[in-house]
Amino acid sequence: MLRDVGRLGVLLALCAALAGCRRNAPSIDADLDAYREPAAKIVAATLGGQSALARVAALTEVAGPRPTGSPALVRAIEWARGAFVADGQENVVLEPARVPVWVRGAESAEVVAPAPRKLAVLGLGNSVPTPPEGITADVLVVGSFDDLAAHAAEARGKIVLYNRPFPSGNPGAAYGQTLPYRIAGASRAAAHGAVAALVRSLASASLGAPHTGAMKYDAGPRIPSAALSVEDADLVARLAARGPVRLHLTLQDQTLPDADSFNVLAELRGRERPDEIVVMGAHIDSWDVGQGAQDDGAGCAIVMEALATLRRLGLVPRRTIRAVLFTSEEIGVRGARAYAERHAAELPRHVGAFETDIGAGTPLGIRMVAAPEAVAEARALATLLAPIGATLVDTGFAGADIEPMQAAGVPLFGLYSDPTHYFDIHHSVADTLDKIDPAALGRNVAAMATWAFVVADRPARWAGAPPETKR
Repeated sequence: MLRDVGRLGVLLALCAALAGCRRNAPSIDADLDAYREPAAKIVAATLGGQSALARVAALTEVAGPRPTGSPALVRAIEWARGAFVADGQENVVLEPARVPVWVRGAESAEVVAPAPRKLAVLGLGNSVPTPPEGITADVLVVGSFDDLAAHAAEARGKIVLYNRPFPSGNPGAAYGQTLPYRIAGASRAAAHGAVAALVRSLASASLGAPHTGAMKYDAGPRIPSAALSVEDADLVARLAARGPVRLHLTLQDQTLPDADSFNVLAELRGRERPDEIVVMGAHIDSWDVGQGAQDDGAGCAIVMEALATLRRLGLVPRRTIRAVLFTSEEIGVRGARAYAERHAAELPRHVGAFETDIGAGTPLGIRMVAAPEAVAEARALATLLAPIGATLVDTGFAGADIEPMQAAGVPLFGLYSDPTHYFDIHHSVADTLDKIDPAALGRNVAAMATWAFVVADRPARWAGAPPETKR
Protein backbone atom coordinates (compact mmCIF):
# COMPACT_ATOMS: atom_id res chain seq x y z
CA MET A 1 0.00 0.00 0.00
CA LEU A 2 2.76 2.43 0.92
CA ARG A 3 4.53 1.59 -2.33
CA ASP A 4 1.34 2.37 -4.30
CA VAL A 5 0.92 5.68 -2.45
CA GLY A 6 4.48 6.55 -3.28
CA ARG A 7 3.96 5.76 -6.95
CA LEU A 8 0.82 7.89 -6.98
CA GLY A 9 2.74 10.78 -5.50
CA VAL A 10 5.42 10.49 -8.14
CA LEU A 11 2.79 10.41 -10.90
CA LEU A 12 1.01 13.46 -9.50
CA ALA A 13 4.29 15.35 -9.26
CA LEU A 14 5.16 14.41 -12.84
CA CYS A 15 1.77 15.56 -14.07
CA ALA A 16 2.19 18.86 -12.23
CA ALA A 17 5.62 19.35 -13.75
CA LEU A 18 4.32 18.63 -17.25
CA ALA A 19 1.43 21.03 -16.71
CA GLY A 20 3.89 23.67 -15.61
CA CYS A 21 5.94 23.10 -18.74
CA ARG A 22 2.81 23.51 -20.88
CA ARG A 23 1.95 26.74 -19.09
CA ASN A 24 5.50 28.10 -19.43
CA ALA A 25 6.14 26.99 -23.00
CA PRO A 26 3.88 29.56 -24.69
CA SER A 27 5.38 32.31 -22.52
CA ILE A 28 8.93 31.34 -23.46
CA ASP A 29 8.01 30.98 -27.12
CA ALA A 30 6.49 34.46 -27.01
CA ASP A 31 9.64 35.82 -25.36
CA LEU A 32 11.84 34.22 -27.97
CA ASP A 33 9.73 35.74 -30.75
CA ALA A 34 9.77 39.14 -29.04
CA TYR A 35 13.51 39.30 -28.37
CA ARG A 36 15.14 37.74 -31.44
CA GLU A 37 15.26 41.07 -33.26
CA PRO A 38 16.56 43.13 -30.29
CA ALA A 39 19.20 40.47 -29.56
CA ALA A 40 20.36 40.53 -33.19
CA LYS A 41 20.59 44.33 -33.13
CA ILE A 42 22.65 44.25 -29.92
CA VAL A 43 25.07 41.67 -31.32
CA ALA A 44 25.49 43.64 -34.55
CA ALA A 45 26.09 46.89 -32.63
CA THR A 46 28.85 45.44 -30.44
CA LEU A 47 30.88 43.50 -33.02
CA GLY A 48 34.58 44.30 -32.82
CA GLY A 49 34.45 45.61 -29.27
CA GLN A 50 36.52 48.73 -30.02
CA SER A 51 34.25 51.08 -28.08
CA ALA A 52 34.40 48.85 -25.00
CA LEU A 53 38.18 48.47 -25.37
CA ALA A 54 38.52 52.27 -25.41
CA ARG A 55 36.74 52.35 -22.05
CA VAL A 56 39.13 49.78 -20.55
CA ALA A 57 42.07 51.76 -21.90
CA ALA A 58 40.80 55.01 -20.41
CA LEU A 59 40.17 53.42 -17.02
CA THR A 60 43.39 51.46 -16.74
CA GLU A 61 45.83 53.83 -18.39
CA VAL A 62 44.48 57.13 -17.07
CA ALA A 63 43.53 56.02 -13.57
CA GLY A 64 46.02 53.15 -13.34
CA PRO A 65 45.84 50.39 -10.72
CA ARG A 66 43.06 51.26 -8.27
CA PRO A 67 43.42 49.88 -4.74
CA THR A 68 40.83 51.00 -2.20
CA GLY A 69 41.57 54.32 -0.56
CA SER A 70 44.04 55.36 -3.27
CA PRO A 71 44.07 58.58 -5.33
CA ALA A 72 43.92 56.34 -8.42
CA LEU A 73 40.56 54.92 -7.33
CA VAL A 74 39.28 58.47 -6.78
CA ARG A 75 40.33 59.30 -10.36
CA ALA A 76 38.63 56.16 -11.67
CA ILE A 77 35.37 56.96 -9.89
CA GLU A 78 35.34 60.50 -11.25
CA TRP A 79 36.14 59.20 -14.74
CA ALA A 80 33.26 56.71 -14.56
CA ARG A 81 30.80 59.34 -13.42
CA GLY A 82 31.83 61.63 -16.28
CA ALA A 83 31.60 58.80 -18.81
CA PHE A 84 28.08 57.89 -17.71
CA VAL A 85 27.03 61.54 -18.01
CA ALA A 86 28.61 61.78 -21.47
CA ASP A 87 26.64 58.67 -22.49
CA GLY A 88 23.41 60.45 -21.58
CA GLN A 89 22.55 58.04 -18.76
CA GLU A 90 20.02 59.03 -16.11
CA ASN A 91 20.37 59.34 -12.33
CA VAL A 92 24.16 59.27 -12.37
CA VAL A 93 25.15 59.38 -8.71
CA LEU A 94 27.97 58.51 -6.35
CA GLU A 95 26.83 56.56 -3.29
CA PRO A 96 29.20 56.57 -0.30
CA ALA A 97 30.90 53.58 1.29
CA ARG A 98 33.62 53.36 3.92
CA VAL A 99 36.44 51.15 2.68
CA PRO A 100 39.53 49.52 4.21
CA VAL A 101 42.93 50.87 3.22
CA TRP A 102 45.89 48.50 2.97
CA VAL A 103 49.10 49.92 1.52
CA ARG A 104 51.97 47.91 0.10
CA GLY A 105 55.43 48.96 1.23
CA ALA A 106 58.90 47.61 0.52
CA GLU A 107 58.79 43.82 0.14
CA SER A 108 61.49 41.23 -0.33
CA ALA A 109 62.14 37.54 0.21
CA GLU A 110 65.32 35.57 -0.23
CA VAL A 111 66.91 32.25 0.51
CA VAL A 112 69.69 32.72 3.08
CA ALA A 113 70.83 29.09 3.21
CA PRO A 114 71.85 26.75 1.70
CA ALA A 115 72.74 29.37 -0.96
CA PRO A 116 71.61 33.01 -1.34
CA ARG A 117 68.85 33.64 -3.89
CA LYS A 118 66.23 36.37 -4.25
CA LEU A 119 62.60 35.25 -4.54
CA ALA A 120 59.64 36.86 -6.33
CA VAL A 121 57.17 37.84 -3.61
CA LEU A 122 54.01 39.93 -3.13
CA GLY A 123 52.41 40.61 0.25
CA LEU A 124 48.79 39.53 0.60
CA GLY A 125 46.14 42.18 1.19
CA ASN A 126 45.41 42.73 4.91
CA SER A 127 48.73 41.21 5.96
CA VAL A 128 50.47 42.70 8.96
CA PRO A 129 54.08 43.80 8.36
CA THR A 130 57.22 42.10 9.51
CA PRO A 131 59.47 43.93 11.97
CA PRO A 132 61.52 46.59 10.17
CA GLU A 133 64.53 44.29 10.09
CA GLY A 134 62.44 41.48 8.62
CA ILE A 135 62.11 37.87 9.74
CA THR A 136 64.77 35.22 9.29
CA ALA A 137 63.70 31.65 9.96
CA ASP A 138 63.79 28.12 8.65
CA VAL A 139 60.98 27.12 6.30
CA LEU A 140 58.48 24.29 6.70
CA VAL A 141 56.98 23.27 3.36
CA VAL A 142 53.50 21.71 3.45
CA GLY A 143 51.06 20.72 0.75
CA SER A 144 47.79 21.06 2.64
CA PHE A 145 46.20 21.93 5.97
CA ASP A 146 46.23 18.22 6.83
CA ASP A 147 49.95 18.15 6.06
CA LEU A 148 50.44 21.15 8.36
CA ALA A 149 48.53 19.43 11.16
CA ALA A 150 50.66 16.31 10.74
CA HIS A 151 53.82 18.42 11.14
CA ALA A 152 52.44 20.84 13.73
CA ALA A 153 55.30 20.21 16.16
CA GLU A 154 57.78 21.37 13.50
CA ALA A 155 55.98 24.65 12.71
CA ARG A 156 56.95 26.64 15.81
CA GLY A 157 59.35 29.43 14.94
CA LYS A 158 59.23 28.56 11.23
CA ILE A 159 58.05 30.26 8.06
CA VAL A 160 55.34 27.95 6.69
CA LEU A 161 55.13 27.65 2.90
CA TYR A 162 51.93 26.20 1.41
CA ASN A 163 53.12 24.70 -1.87
CA ARG A 164 49.72 23.64 -3.15
CA PRO A 165 49.68 23.31 -6.98
CA PHE A 166 46.82 24.85 -8.96
CA PRO A 167 44.84 21.82 -10.20
CA SER A 168 44.50 21.25 -13.92
CA GLY A 169 41.09 21.23 -15.57
CA ASN A 170 38.42 23.80 -14.73
CA PRO A 171 40.31 26.99 -13.73
CA GLY A 172 37.39 28.39 -11.72
CA ALA A 173 37.05 25.22 -9.68
CA ALA A 174 40.84 25.08 -9.23
CA TYR A 175 40.85 28.62 -7.87
CA GLY A 176 38.15 27.69 -5.37
CA GLN A 177 40.14 24.66 -4.22
CA THR A 178 43.37 26.61 -3.62
CA LEU A 179 41.84 29.86 -2.32
CA PRO A 180 41.61 28.69 1.34
CA TYR A 181 45.41 28.55 1.58
CA ARG A 182 45.70 32.22 0.63
CA ILE A 183 42.75 33.31 2.78
CA ALA A 184 43.31 31.30 5.95
CA GLY A 185 46.87 30.02 5.65
CA ALA A 186 48.43 32.59 7.96
CA SER A 187 46.03 32.01 10.85
CA ARG A 188 46.29 28.23 10.49
CA ALA A 189 50.10 28.44 10.59
CA ALA A 190 50.11 30.95 13.46
CA ALA A 191 48.03 28.56 15.56
CA HIS A 192 51.01 26.19 15.51
CA GLY A 193 53.55 28.87 16.39
CA ALA A 194 54.76 29.85 12.89
CA VAL A 195 56.27 33.33 12.52
CA ALA A 196 55.17 33.95 8.90
CA ALA A 197 53.22 32.23 6.12
CA LEU A 198 53.92 32.04 2.40
CA VAL A 199 51.60 30.63 -0.25
CA ARG A 200 52.31 29.40 -3.76
CA SER A 201 50.60 31.85 -6.12
CA LEU A 202 47.11 30.87 -7.22
CA ALA A 203 47.96 30.78 -10.92
CA SER A 204 47.05 28.51 -13.81
CA ALA A 205 50.30 29.45 -15.61
CA SER A 206 53.36 31.39 -14.58
CA LEU A 207 56.37 33.19 -16.01
CA GLY A 208 57.88 34.14 -12.67
CA ALA A 209 55.27 36.68 -11.52
CA PRO A 210 53.72 36.29 -8.05
CA HIS A 211 49.95 36.76 -7.67
CA THR A 212 48.54 38.73 -4.75
CA GLY A 213 45.04 38.69 -3.23
CA ALA A 214 43.26 39.19 0.06
CA MET A 215 43.76 37.13 3.19
CA LYS A 216 41.92 37.16 6.52
CA TYR A 217 42.90 36.67 10.14
CA ASP A 218 40.88 34.81 12.72
CA ALA A 219 40.86 35.73 16.41
CA GLY A 220 44.32 34.23 17.03
CA PRO A 221 47.85 35.60 16.51
CA ARG A 222 48.56 37.61 13.37
CA ILE A 223 51.65 36.82 11.34
CA PRO A 224 52.87 38.30 8.03
CA SER A 225 51.70 36.56 4.86
CA ALA A 226 52.78 36.77 1.23
CA ALA A 227 52.66 34.91 -2.09
CA LEU A 228 55.67 33.47 -3.90
CA SER A 229 55.78 32.90 -7.63
CA VAL A 230 54.98 29.35 -8.70
CA GLU A 231 58.59 28.82 -9.76
CA ASP A 232 60.05 30.06 -6.49
CA ALA A 233 57.62 28.05 -4.37
CA ASP A 234 58.73 24.93 -6.24
CA LEU A 235 62.38 25.92 -5.83
CA VAL A 236 62.05 26.28 -2.07
CA ALA A 237 60.19 22.96 -1.89
CA ARG A 238 62.96 21.19 -3.82
CA LEU A 239 65.63 22.72 -1.61
CA ALA A 240 63.70 21.72 1.53
CA ALA A 241 63.54 18.12 0.30
CA ARG A 242 67.36 18.09 0.39
CA GLY A 243 67.76 19.63 3.83
CA PRO A 244 67.11 22.75 5.97
CA VAL A 245 66.27 25.98 4.13
CA ARG A 246 66.48 29.38 5.79
CA LEU A 247 64.57 32.39 4.43
CA HIS A 248 64.57 36.12 5.10
CA LEU A 249 61.25 37.94 4.60
CA THR A 250 60.56 41.68 4.75
CA LEU A 251 57.06 43.15 4.34
CA GLN A 252 56.68 46.84 5.15
CA ASP A 253 52.95 46.82 4.38
CA GLN A 254 50.45 48.62 6.56
CA THR A 255 46.75 49.02 7.24
CA LEU A 256 45.53 52.61 7.52
CA PRO A 257 42.20 53.91 8.88
CA ASP A 258 39.14 53.34 6.71
CA ALA A 259 38.53 55.92 3.99
CA ASP A 260 35.59 57.36 2.09
CA SER A 261 34.82 55.90 -1.32
CA PHE A 262 31.84 55.57 -3.64
CA ASN A 263 29.83 53.21 -5.78
CA VAL A 264 29.03 54.73 -9.18
CA LEU A 265 25.41 54.34 -10.35
CA ALA A 266 23.65 55.19 -13.61
CA GLU A 267 20.29 54.19 -15.07
CA LEU A 268 18.30 53.54 -18.20
CA ARG A 269 14.86 54.24 -16.80
CA GLY A 270 12.10 51.76 -17.61
CA ARG A 271 9.19 52.82 -19.76
CA GLU A 272 6.37 51.10 -17.79
CA ARG A 273 7.68 49.89 -14.42
CA PRO A 274 10.58 52.21 -13.62
CA ASP A 275 10.49 51.33 -9.91
CA GLU A 276 11.38 47.71 -10.72
CA ILE A 277 15.12 47.31 -11.22
CA VAL A 278 17.65 45.08 -12.93
CA VAL A 279 21.24 45.67 -11.77
CA MET A 280 24.30 45.26 -14.00
CA GLY A 281 27.43 45.33 -11.87
CA ALA A 282 31.23 45.13 -11.89
CA HIS A 283 33.87 46.39 -9.47
CA ILE A 284 35.92 49.48 -10.18
CA ASP A 285 38.73 48.89 -7.66
CA SER A 286 41.71 46.66 -8.40
CA TRP A 287 44.96 45.47 -6.89
CA ASP A 288 47.98 47.72 -6.94
CA VAL A 289 49.99 45.59 -9.40
CA GLY A 290 49.36 45.42 -13.13
CA GLN A 291 46.60 47.64 -14.50
CA GLY A 292 43.51 45.78 -13.32
CA ALA A 293 42.51 45.40 -16.96
CA GLN A 294 40.90 41.96 -16.79
CA ASP A 295 40.05 42.29 -13.08
CA ASP A 296 37.84 44.19 -13.35
CA GLY A 297 38.44 46.98 -15.85
CA ALA A 298 36.93 44.77 -18.52
CA GLY A 299 33.86 44.22 -16.34
CA CYS A 300 33.37 47.95 -15.90
CA ALA A 301 33.62 48.46 -19.65
CA ILE A 302 31.16 45.63 -20.33
CA VAL A 303 28.58 47.17 -17.97
CA MET A 304 29.05 50.72 -19.24
CA GLU A 305 29.04 49.77 -22.91
CA ALA A 306 26.03 47.47 -22.47
CA LEU A 307 23.99 50.33 -20.99
CA ALA A 308 25.24 52.75 -23.67
CA THR A 309 24.39 50.25 -26.44
CA LEU A 310 20.81 49.85 -25.27
CA ARG A 311 20.38 53.62 -25.14
CA ARG A 312 21.90 54.15 -28.59
CA LEU A 313 19.62 51.48 -30.08
CA GLY A 314 16.52 52.93 -28.41
CA LEU A 315 15.92 49.67 -26.55
CA VAL A 316 14.16 50.95 -23.44
CA PRO A 317 12.81 48.04 -21.37
CA ARG A 318 9.71 47.95 -19.21
CA ARG A 319 11.83 48.11 -16.06
CA THR A 320 14.85 50.18 -15.12
CA ILE A 321 18.35 48.87 -15.78
CA ARG A 322 20.78 50.22 -13.20
CA ALA A 323 24.53 50.03 -13.75
CA VAL A 324 26.56 49.80 -10.54
CA LEU A 325 30.35 50.02 -10.44
CA PHE A 326 31.12 48.73 -6.96
CA THR A 327 34.02 49.96 -4.87
CA SER A 328 36.16 47.83 -2.55
CA GLU A 329 35.50 44.34 -3.92
CA GLU A 330 39.09 43.16 -3.65
CA ILE A 331 39.36 43.96 0.05
CA GLY A 332 36.24 43.83 2.18
CA VAL A 333 33.43 43.76 -0.43
CA ARG A 334 32.37 47.01 1.23
CA GLY A 335 30.73 48.58 -1.83
CA ALA A 336 28.43 45.59 -2.25
CA ARG A 337 27.40 45.67 1.37
CA ALA A 338 26.83 49.43 1.26
CA TYR A 339 24.59 49.05 -1.80
CA ALA A 340 22.52 46.27 -0.23
CA GLU A 341 22.07 48.26 2.98
CA ARG A 342 21.29 51.56 1.27
CA HIS A 343 18.75 49.97 -1.09
CA ALA A 344 17.30 47.44 1.36
CA ALA A 345 13.78 48.87 1.07
CA GLU A 346 13.75 48.52 -2.72
CA LEU A 347 15.49 45.13 -3.00
CA PRO A 348 12.08 43.38 -3.21
CA ARG A 349 11.60 45.39 -6.42
CA HIS A 350 14.93 44.17 -7.85
CA VAL A 351 13.95 41.75 -10.59
CA GLY A 352 17.52 40.53 -11.12
CA ALA A 353 21.16 41.40 -10.55
CA PHE A 354 23.96 40.68 -13.03
CA GLU A 355 27.70 40.75 -12.38
CA THR A 356 30.79 40.36 -14.56
CA ASP A 357 34.09 39.70 -12.79
CA ILE A 358 35.93 37.00 -14.71
CA GLY A 359 37.76 38.98 -17.34
CA ALA A 360 37.08 39.31 -21.05
CA GLY A 361 37.45 35.81 -22.43
CA THR A 362 34.92 34.57 -24.96
CA PRO A 363 31.49 34.61 -23.25
CA LEU A 364 30.10 31.13 -22.66
CA GLY A 365 26.84 31.99 -20.87
CA ILE A 366 25.65 32.76 -17.36
CA ARG A 367 25.68 31.18 -13.91
CA MET A 368 22.51 31.63 -11.89
CA VAL A 369 21.37 31.65 -8.29
CA ALA A 370 17.61 31.50 -8.78
CA ALA A 371 14.58 29.24 -8.46
CA PRO A 372 14.74 26.02 -10.54
CA GLU A 373 11.96 27.14 -12.86
CA ALA A 374 13.90 30.34 -13.58
CA VAL A 375 16.94 28.31 -14.56
CA ALA A 376 14.85 26.12 -16.85
CA GLU A 377 13.30 29.12 -18.60
CA ALA A 378 16.67 30.87 -18.89
CA ARG A 379 18.06 27.84 -20.69
CA ALA A 380 15.36 28.23 -23.32
CA LEU A 381 15.98 31.97 -23.66
CA ALA A 382 19.74 31.45 -23.96
CA THR A 383 19.24 30.43 -27.58
CA LEU A 384 18.97 34.16 -28.31
CA LEU A 385 22.75 34.26 -27.90
CA ALA A 386 23.51 31.31 -30.15
CA PRO A 387 25.12 33.63 -32.77
CA ILE A 388 27.94 34.40 -30.31
CA GLY A 389 28.02 30.97 -28.66
CA ALA A 390 27.01 32.22 -25.21
CA THR A 391 24.22 29.71 -24.58
CA LEU A 392 25.40 28.02 -21.38
CA VAL A 393 23.09 28.42 -18.37
CA ASP A 394 24.38 26.81 -15.18
CA THR A 395 23.84 27.20 -11.47
CA GLY A 396 26.54 28.33 -9.07
CA PHE A 397 28.29 31.35 -7.62
CA ALA A 398 27.26 34.47 -9.57
CA GLY A 399 29.45 37.18 -8.04
CA ALA A 400 30.67 38.68 -4.77
CA ASP A 401 29.18 42.13 -5.33
CA ILE A 402 25.64 40.91 -5.98
CA GLU A 403 25.70 38.13 -3.40
CA PRO A 404 24.43 40.38 -0.54
CA MET A 405 21.15 40.81 -2.47
CA GLN A 406 20.33 37.11 -2.36
CA ALA A 407 18.84 37.27 1.13
CA ALA A 408 16.14 39.59 -0.27
CA GLY A 409 15.17 37.01 -2.91
CA VAL A 410 16.84 38.73 -5.86
CA PRO A 411 17.75 36.31 -8.70
CA LEU A 412 21.50 36.51 -9.36
CA PHE A 413 23.23 36.14 -12.73
CA GLY A 414 26.98 35.93 -13.27
CA LEU A 415 28.25 36.51 -16.80
CA TYR A 416 30.50 33.52 -17.40
CA SER A 417 33.42 34.05 -19.77
CA ASP A 418 36.03 31.50 -20.78
CA PRO A 419 38.41 31.38 -17.79
CA THR A 420 41.12 29.30 -19.50
CA HIS A 421 43.77 32.03 -19.28
CA TYR A 422 42.18 34.34 -16.70
CA PHE A 423 44.13 32.93 -13.76
CA ASP A 424 47.39 33.09 -15.74
CA ILE A 425 47.45 36.85 -15.02
CA HIS A 426 44.89 37.30 -12.22
CA HIS A 427 46.09 39.64 -9.42
CA SER A 428 49.54 39.95 -10.99
CA VAL A 429 51.70 42.52 -12.75
CA ALA A 430 50.68 40.85 -16.03
CA ASP A 431 47.04 42.01 -15.81
CA THR A 432 47.42 44.64 -18.52
CA LEU A 433 45.38 45.97 -21.42
CA ASP A 434 47.25 44.04 -24.11
CA LYS A 435 45.79 40.75 -22.81
CA ILE A 436 42.26 41.74 -23.88
CA ASP A 437 40.86 40.54 -27.21
CA PRO A 438 38.50 43.33 -28.33
CA ALA A 439 36.26 40.98 -30.32
CA ALA A 440 35.72 38.76 -27.27
CA LEU A 441 35.13 41.88 -25.17
CA GLY A 442 32.45 42.99 -27.62
CA ARG A 443 30.72 39.62 -27.39
CA ASN A 444 30.65 40.00 -23.60
CA VAL A 445 28.95 43.37 -24.04
CA ALA A 446 26.38 41.73 -26.31
CA ALA A 447 25.70 38.95 -23.82
CA MET A 448 25.32 41.33 -20.87
CA ALA A 449 23.14 43.81 -22.76
CA THR A 450 20.88 41.10 -24.16
CA TRP A 451 20.32 39.30 -20.88
CA ALA A 452 19.75 42.53 -18.94
CA PHE A 453 17.29 43.80 -21.55
CA VAL A 454 15.32 40.55 -21.67
CA VAL A 455 15.06 40.23 -17.88
CA ALA A 456 14.12 43.90 -17.55
CA ASP A 457 11.55 43.80 -20.35
CA ARG A 458 9.76 40.44 -20.26
CA PRO A 459 6.33 40.66 -18.58
CA ALA A 460 7.01 37.90 -16.04
CA ARG A 461 9.68 38.02 -13.36
CA TRP A 462 11.67 35.16 -11.91
CA ALA A 463 11.97 34.07 -8.28
CA GLY A 464 15.29 34.00 -6.49
CA ALA A 465 16.82 30.99 -4.81
CA PRO A 466 16.15 30.43 -1.12
CA PRO A 467 18.41 32.65 1.03
CA GLU A 468 20.09 29.63 2.61
CA THR A 469 21.68 28.67 -0.71
CA LYS A 470 25.37 29.28 -0.23
CA ARG A 471 28.38 29.90 -2.44
